[in-house]
Amino acid sequence: MTDDDASSTELPIRDDMIRLGQLLKLASLAEDGAEAKALIDNGLVQVNGEIEERRGRQLHPGDTIRVNGATLRIVRG
Repeated sequence: MTDDDASSTELPIRDDMIRLGQLLKLASLAEDGAEAKALIDNGLVQVNGEIEERRGRQLHPGDTIRVNGATLRIVRG
């Protein structure tokens, strides 16, 4: 377990998948789709340790997202 794993917040989802833009809104890291797009376009979003450039990226339980110092781990809800 890394330090990031220890300090991550679990974010439960109902389905097997959620898109990155939806997740940013669900986690209150973006107010709307435009803000989510801006975060992604500015390289401020990492998925599983790599900068992600696609707002429609499919995320699944076990994926880790890092935005502006906040780390989220998707879990099945």
